[in-house]
Amino acid sequence: MRICPALLCCLASLLFAARFCQGDEDRVEVVGIGECADCERNNINAEQAFSGIRVSINCLTPEGVYQRRGVGELNEEGKFKVLLPSGILATGKSKEECYAQLHNAAAAPCPSYGGPKSSKIVFKAITHGKHTYGLADKLMFSPVTCTSAFLWPYFKHPLPKFKPPVKGFGHPWFPPKKLQPLPAKDFPPIYKKPLPPLEPVYKKPFPPQIPIHKEPLPMPIPTYKKPLPQPIPVYKKPFKKPIPQPFPIFKKPLPPPFPFFKPLPPFYKKPFPEIPPEQPTFGELPPFVQYP
Repeated sequence: MRICPALLCCLASLLFAARFCQGDEDRVEVVGIGECADCERNNINAEQAFSGIRVSINCLTPEGVYQRRGVGELNEEGKFKVLLPSGILATGKSKEECYAQLHNAAAAPCPSYGGPKSSKIVFKAITHGKHTYGLADKLMFSPVTCTSAFLWPYFKHPLPKFKPPVKGFGHPWFPPKKLQPLPAKDFPPIYKKPLPPLEPVYKKPFPPQIPIHKEPLPMPIPTYKKPLPQPIPVYKKPFKKPIPQPFPIFKKPLPPPFPFFKPLPPFYKKPFPEIPPEQPTFGELPPFVQYP
């Protein structure tokens, strides 16, 4: 029986696709975001603070030891993705408790702002057989304690060692002259005249002190004080708790009676005219003169 080469190629491609799909079923990745805590306050570009910052995923094994399962790096936006081995899965769930840890450009661990709760790995979703995990919160760090590759101090390279341009460039102009050592001189010993012995100096001893006898002080006369009388007891009236004053009760004022009448316009009274002053009274009128 002869098999067609095209059929063999088709079967090989199907086996490769099946193997590739089977590998994706156990694929585990962790995604998250890192954030600079005080870059805006210190006027530092976030992209410069993210350069060279790495993220490691450390998982707690059943023996109680933390073991590194994967390493990733922050991109320009602060995002990262770390692939984990499929051995940490058991029945579709992670059998180890994992945490994320930031590392600076010198691979030293950085302190976490939010504590272990914010860096704990939690389950997110399963898409096409791929298990996606994330962080409970953003990974906060400070550029002061977690230095990036951009902010790392410049390494001062040592000066290069230049070789002489011509062979024998550093030879001496004149050959070194070897001088004979000087003969050793014998110096005669120097003897110093010994000092004369010191003569003892005898001082006249001081006479003994004359004892001074002081007259003893007389015994003090005891003073007897009359004992104080016993204090008269003072009886106080028993304390009576004051009666609390009644709490004032404030009543809400009643609304005005219904219906409401519009107030009348003001009425202005016209003032009375002034009374003329009293006229003087005259007597009889003079007689009228009649002319013819």
